[in-house]
Amino acid sequence: MEQIPITRQGYENLKKELQKLKTIERPSTIKAIEEARAHGDLSENAEYHAAKERQGFLEGRINDLEYKLGVADVIDPDTLNKDIVVFGCTVLLENIDTGDEVTYQLVGPDESDIKEGRISVGSPLGQAMIGKIVGDEITINAPAGKRMYELIEIL
Repeated sequence: MEQIPITRQGYENLKKELQKLKTIERPSTIKAIEEARAHGDLSENAEYHAAKERQGFLEGRINDLEYKLGVADVIDPDTLNKDIVVFGCTVLLENIDTGDEVTYQLVGPDESDIKEGRISVGSPLGQAMIGKIVGDEITINAPAGKRMYELIEIL
């Protein structure tokens, strides 16, 4: 069975979302279906169809979260080797062209949030950073053209 790497924070966030879906969203949707059924003719009942569609979405998301939590490989970034870039580590990069510095944490796809400085290990930049050491250059082909970074520090 494949294991999906995830940070402790990401794992806890998925657990919270699953709990909310099961305890709040699912019962609310079931109630909406019951209320819409009470209105009679289901073939022309838009509220019923919307509630059933919502129920399908919720059940799909619940199944997805349960699977991801079941195969999660929780990695604690604090225990990682700081000599080489691996999943979970935080890095300081310098854009070679502009001199701008950026800090990113390499996380799983469910945790990525560029505004929070978390990028997916599966992203072009994330993939290019894996295995690098301080001082290495990292080149990626972005939609806006080639970008080059220097790995300044593994935090």
